[in-house]
This record gives sequence, C-alpha cells and structure tokens, in this order.
Amino acid sequence: MELRQLEYFVAVAEEGGFGRAAQRLSIVQSAVSQQIARLEREFGVRLFDRSTRHVRLTGPGERLLLEARAVLAAAHRMRGAAIEIVAGTDGVLRLGTVHAPGDRVYRALNELASIAPRLRVRPRRLPPAERLAAVRSGELDAVLVRALRGAPALEVLEVWDDPLYVALPAAHPLAARPELRLDQLGRIPLRLADRTANPAFHDLITESCRAAGIAPPAGPPFTTLQQTLAEIASGTPSWTVFYAVSTLPRMPGVAIVPLAEVSVATALAVPPGPPGPVVRHLLEALRRTPVDAS
Repeated sequence: MELRQLEYFVAVAEEGGFGRAAQRLSIVQSAVSQQIARLEREFGVRLFDRSTRHVRLTGPGERLLLEARAVLAAAHRMRGAAIEIVAGTDGVLRLGTVHAPGDRVYRALNELASIAPRLRVRPRRLPPAERLAAVRSGELDAVLVRALRGAPALEVLEVWDDPLYVALPAAHPLAARPELRLDQLGRIPLRLADRTANPAFHDLITESCRAAGIAPPAGPPFTTLQQTLAEIASGTPSWTVFYAVSTLPRMPGVAIVPLAEVSVATALAVPPGPPGPVVRHLLEALRRTPVDAS
C-alpha cells in the first residue's frame, strides 16, 4: 500500500467517478483505475461498485474510507512536523545547564519557548567535564559552561559575561571599598577549590592573578560557598572569589565587594560546524535574556 493509492481512493470517493478524480489529481484516468485495482487486490475487498452510470462505495469501501482519511491526515501532520524540525521550531533539545544569576537560564528557556513554541527542552545538570563529554558522544545537543575558552572537538560560543565578587572579612581595611582590583589582594591568602573541581574557573582566577602581578598565598581550600564564607568571617584573614548564582549571600563578618576588570564568561558548547536551527534559536534566546528579570 502506498500513500498515493489512498489519495486516489479518497479522490474517487469524493468526486464520485474515476474521470473526475483523475482531473482533480492531474493524472490520466487509467492510472487512477490501475492503482485502485491494486489496492482492492491488496485489501481483498471491492472498494467501489462500478457501472457505466455511476461509481459508488461498497460497504467495505465506506469503512476503509474513514481509515484512509485518517492515514492521510497523519501523513500530512508528519510532513508538517518534519518541516518544523528542519526549521528548528519543533523537536527536542537536550541541554546541559548551569546555575545563573536570577534564574537567567530558565528565563532564557522561556524566551526560547516564545521563539519556538513546539520545541521541547530536556535540561540536565552535570559536572563541567561530564557536560562536554556528553556533547561529544551525542548524548546532549548543547551545554552551557563557564570560563571555557576552548574544548577539543567542540565549538564554544560565548553568550554572556557575569560579574565576579570578592568575599573577605568585614573588618579588613579593603572591605569598605566600592570595588576591588586583584592587585590589591596579593598579600591575603586566597581560598580556591582544587583545580579538578572546576578547571576552567580555577585557571581563570590564577591566570588573572598572574596578569595582575600577584601571587597570593594559598589559603584553606574553597568548599561550599556558605562554609567558606563562615570560615572567612571567623578565621585568619583570607578571601575568595565567586560568581553569584542568585542573590548575593549575606553573612555577619563578611563583606561582598564587586571585583573590577575580571568577569566570567558563560558559553554554549556544541558539536563543530555551522550551528543548526535549534542551536541558532537557543543562542538567540540566550543573548536576548538580560542579567536580571528587571
């Protein structure tokens, strides 16, 4: 059975004859008759009663006409879906995500929904290294990453910059400044997580310190933000640097001061080559989304 045979069957039923159906389909009448005969042989039933005066549906023909219309409608929907998938307005996007200030990622996904309402997004949270491996393997279509300037076998497309903040004891003389530069912090122990936890961010901070001409002493390692802030508030003077994932934290004894001249880039890592329509829509949505909801 072919779709064209069902199209011919529906046309004959609706036009009431083979000749009129052939005119509607812009083909010769013999082609319509031949395909209807093949369909009847395949189904093992007569679809039409034929005479020199009329062509009428048989009982089985009436029943099968309903099914033929349903099949053709489904095929039409499938063609439409395929067109939308090619255009990037339908389908599934498997996306590796990150925390972002003010739920920026989720606001970007709302923006994407306005661009491509039928596109379904399946977000996943993975550690940075696993995120990149998932794109390389085809498990994910794209991933958001921070502070990554390049990755083997992937394209890295920057979408926005986020500010960085310094946390240091509130009693420290530098805490009263409206913003801080790295070259002002070179003598205070720096709390950084081990490089294996987030190589790209670790490298951003250490390279920025070198560029600023400082080599701060290593302080105790950064663990979680809350625990690290608590230790900064109560222990030997030290500092850390972080990007905000929602509102800035507040803790007695700790000052949070914007860091000047250094920011962290968020980028989209995708397979190499020109981005497809779905990725183009995602990039547009990400770039349209402001830093905060206001």
